[in-house]
This record gives sequence, C-alpha cells and structure tokens, in this order.
Amino acid sequence: MSGWEQLQHILDCPINAVEVPISDHPELTGLQPGTLIDHLDGYLQVIIQSDNRSIRLLQVHRDNWTETEKQLISWSVARSTQVAAKGSTKQDAKSEAERNARALGEWIVRQSATGLALADPIPDDIAQDGRLYAEMIPFLLETEQAAEAAAFRELQKLLVSFLDEEVIVIPLKGQEWLILAPVSLVRDTLEERDEQADALEESLESIGSGLYEMLASEWIGECHLAVGRPMKPVKSAVASVVQLQETIELGRVFQVGANMHVPWNMHLERLLASIPEPVRVRYVEQALGRSDVFMETETMSTLETFFALDCNVSETAKKLYIHRNTLLYRLDKLKQETGLDVRVFRDAVLMKIILLLYKVTKRA
Repeated sequence: MSGWEQLQHILDCPINAVEVPISDHPELTGLQPGTLIDHLDGYLQVIIQSDNRSIRLLQVHRDNWTETEKQLISWSVARSTQVAAKGSTKQDAKSEAERNARALGEWIVRQSATGLALADPIPDDIAQDGRLYAEMIPFLLETEQAAEAAAFRELQKLLVSFLDEEVIVIPLKGQEWLILAPVSLVRDTLEERDEQADALEESLESIGSGLYEMLASEWIGECHLAVGRPMKPVKSAVASVVQLQETIELGRVFQVGANMHVPWNMHLERLLASIPEPVRVRYVEQALGRSDVFMETETMSTLETFFALDCNVSETAKKLYIHRNTLLYRLDKLKQETGLDVRVFRDAVLMKIILLLYKVTKRA
C-alpha cells in the first residue's frame, strides 16, 4: 500500500495526486511540500513538489476539515517527500560509488596490461576514497561464470556482513573482482609482522579460506580466491592484481582441488612454470625414464600428501587412512619404478620438482 493509499484509508475519503502547469497557478511558485491550499478548485489540496515548470498537488475530496486533520495531512505529505528525497540521495550515492569503482577497475585492467614497470599510481580523480591511501588487504576473486549487473551490491553486502568491516569492491573483468579490506582484520599480527611473518600469513590464509567458503556457498558457487599481504592501493593496486592473477593461475595448475591460494606458497611453482614446455617434457622423461609414473591416482595422492606433511611417514599414513606399512610399501614400489627414494632429502627434492613439472606439462 502506497503512502497516499494509507492516508486515504485513514481519512476515509478519496485522494489523488495531480500535476498542473505552474503557469495556471503562479501564486504557488516557491511553496514548500506540505503547504496547505484551502479549497483550490473546490478541493483541499497540499503541495507535494514544485519546480519552474509544474506543480504536483495532492487533492483531498472532503469538506468539513478540523485543524488537526489538516495538520496531519500537511505533515504526512512533507514527511513522505523528505523520505523519498533521502532515499533518492542514498541511491544516487550508491550509484556514484559503483560508477567510481568500475572506473577504477577499468583503469587497473588497462595498467596491468602495460606491465608492472609502466604502472602508475592511481590518478586522483578516481582515487577519491581516502582509504586507498591507507594499507589494505587485497583479495582477488575469480568466478567461473560472468556476474550479473546486480552482483556488485550483492557482493559488497555479503562481504560487509561476513567480515564485519567496510570493504571496497572493484569490478575488473567480467569474472574478476578486486576486494580491498582494512588491515584491522589482522591488527593483532600486523603489529608484530617483522618478527612474526608466519603469523601474519597464517591469519591472511585463515581469513581467505573462510571468505572463500562463504562466497562459494552463499553467492557465486565455484570460484577461486587469492589473498596478498597488506599494501597501499593508491601505489600498489596494479602490482597486487597482477601478482594475485598469477597466483590463481598457478593454483589452478599446481593445486588442483584447492580454491584459495596465496603467493608466498608459489615460489617454486612460479619458477618451474617459466621453463619452456619442451624443456619440461624432456626433463621429466629423462629424470624418470618414463612419463606415465604419475598417471595412477594412488601414486599422485600419496606424494601430494607426503610432501604436504613434510615427508612425515606416520602423519601421512594417518592422513591417507592407511597402515604405516602400506605407505612404506607404496614408497618402496615408487623407488623401484623411478629410482628415487622420497624418504631421502635429495631424492624428495628431485621428486617434488618432477611432480610439479609434470603437472604444468600435463596442463599445457
């Protein structure tokens, strides 16, 4: 029920809004919403809105008004007009914020295409938000499908609700979003990051994992998320986006099954991915004598878990839900097939490199 319908119901008489040229009633020019016009053209009328061309009036079809009823009508119209104006202002502000965010995203995409060496600081005309000059935590979200037009507001609402902090959402490409969150999320570890770098990274990974789970279940479904260390967006937004894009790309290749990725766990993967494909293929074949040793799912799963748990036999067996002797049998069998004993440091390092090379070669 609209505001006027509610008022009509309360007063129990016909009410309708009309618009007339200001030239018909020049005496009404400049009057404020809610101003009563007694029995103009035979009706009790109230000004809703006026400008230089026309005037909107609320006509109330009834005689014998008390002063209290007149004041009620006047107040209702004035109040309704104020609420509508505030709503319009808020909507305009939201639209302006989204336009600014999209303009910033387009600039970042253009800059990232030029290469980091040529990247400039964010121009003042699109860096209007003072938060861009403070340290923030960058997240890069890549969805598996293009987001709808309303996704900007939906994503921002979800992020604020989950993180309990104001965030900046910047659309990049059709399936990419840069999310900037305040460093207060890691305030406790940030104060000691020089001595506790591992603690800061663990905090960021924990936040990223939780954020991914929320987005995957409540918003977009399958997606990939990367998080970087705190930085000042006005100077480092482009570099952060490029780094996190590379991190997700490497994660898709080397961390199959994982959806949250961090750049500080990708040093070896970044190096190996830069090796030309023919060199990778030749090295894997020469090192193993055959290229299909990783074709068995069991072998791949065993090695992945073994390396993830720092080559700890007992913990690996527990993680794989197998007896310790079963694991040892698998490792002995792998040694017979490849000549590499992953319980020996030198062979473990070599097998890890070969495994990573195999992944990127297989994808290529």
